[in-house]
Amino acid sequence: MNQDLKKKNSAKEAFNLIRSDLHKDSVVGIGTGSTTNFFIEELNQAKIHIKGVVCSSDASEELVANSYDKFSLNDVHSIDFYIDGADEFNDRKELIKGGGGALTREKILANSSVKFLCIVDETKHTDLLGKFPLPIEVIELARSAVSRELMKMGGKPIFRNGFITDNGNQIIDIHNLPIEIPYELETVINNLPGVVENGIFSHRKADIIICASDSSVEIIQ
Repeated sequence: MNQDLKKKNSAKEAFNLIRSDLHKDSVVGIGTGSTTNFFIEELNQAKIHIKGVVCSSDASEELVANSYDKFSLNDVHSIDFYIDGADEFNDRKELIKGGGGALTREKILANSSVKFLCIVDETKHTDLLGKFPLPIEVIELARSAVSRELMKMGGKPIFRNGFITDNGNQIIDIHNLPIEIPYELETVINNLPGVVENGIFSHRKADIIICASDSSVEIIQ
């Protein structure tokens, strides 16, 4: 089974999982990336009656059908379900996200959600986070200073040249940084002056992982 079909199966399972709990006052949060795009397809085809959606990126918002109202997070009280992918996940449902560069908005929406469903395929699983380079969103002025601090921690920072986030900031991808205690490292990095957000999702990890393989879709709660 090719990877796109696994992503589609995972997204379909996520939609089926929440569908019966959706109603006219429900707000659905939608993340960013290729797996999330398959969830948007499911939502568009269903044409279900909900209050609306909040998207983590301009790219995702453009894909959502016009039949759904699109809100800013400032316009809603909370998000009932937040659906997003991940670049890595471990057995504790901690994640690395941000390969698409929308990590700050994704973390804000995840933190504002009642339930966070992460849709992935089995290739994203790892025992130790950090094989996928850790994205860090930084203010331009602080890029070199933050990079030097990450080098002291053992990482190899690489500037994502030519990429600007939806917030107008830059991304540093940190290679070769084993993340042994995600909860602590997430805090340490975010305390560096000039860091907007980093891609470790440990303080707000997923509530449910929906993981597709060649033979099945596993729901990890």
